[in-house]
Amino acid sequence: MKIIPDPIAFSIGPLPVRWYGLLIALSILIGTFLVLRESEKQRLDQEQILNVILLAVPAALVGARLYYVLFNWPYYQHNLAEILAIWHGGLAIHGALIGGFLAAFFLLKKYQINFWQAADLAAPSIILGQALGRWGNFFNQEAYGYEVDPAALPWAMYIDGAYRHPTFLYESLWDLGIFFFLLWLRRRKGLPWGDVFLTYVVLYSLGRFFIEGLRTDSLMLAPHIRAAQVVSAVAIGIGLILLFYRHKKAKER
Repeated sequence: MKIIPDPIAFSIGPLPVRWYGLLIALSILIGTFLVLRESEKQRLDQEQILNVILLAVPAALVGARLYYVLFNWPYYQHNLAEILAIWHGGLAIHGALIGGFLAAFFLLKKYQINFWQAADLAAPSIILGQALGRWGNFFNQEAYGYEVDPAALPWAMYIDGAYRHPTFLYESLWDLGIFFFLLWLRRRKGLPWGDVFLTYVVLYSLGRFFIEGLRTDSLMLAPHIRAAQVVSAVAIGIGLILLFYRHKKAKER
């Protein structure tokens, strides 16, 4: 499949509007709508929840960019102006989660809102945002996989001069599947707060671990150690331990 997309969606006068930024903005808007709608059903204070979102979203964007820049510091130390150029790509979801949830934690504590309840509210929105955001990688022609034979892999995409695994497509479809599963899971009665979020962590990390192995632009901890795979493996372990521990405590109570 030979597709060479234009990263510019449209222009407003001399100002180009990129698909990457447009999809991030769309993800934030849809995610906010879903969170507010569900929080209303759970009779949480809408203004407080919106305040948490307004704090968590920029913190997530800063965290995502810092994470990416730190792992690519040999380049950015000689190109400081590029640090703020997020429209060129370079946002890491693991950094976004760290930044967003750290910021949200303190405000949730102030409002006396259960952190796990809020995390369950956010999880479907986060994974849907990731599914949409991966198409920003498509338009930027990044986050792609190894070169392959298109005869052996009919869905291979022509990127950067060769036919390659469309890993952004793999992850987008995986994330979309998780989104619908989380919506179903959240409707089940009797689940302790946190189950939806921890399930998101485990399932997303599982998919990311395997998909990351196909990518050519991974952030590396060492020559053969991909940062995202290490973080994903740790996240799977912590998520499963917390699910087991919290269910065990719930049964004891």
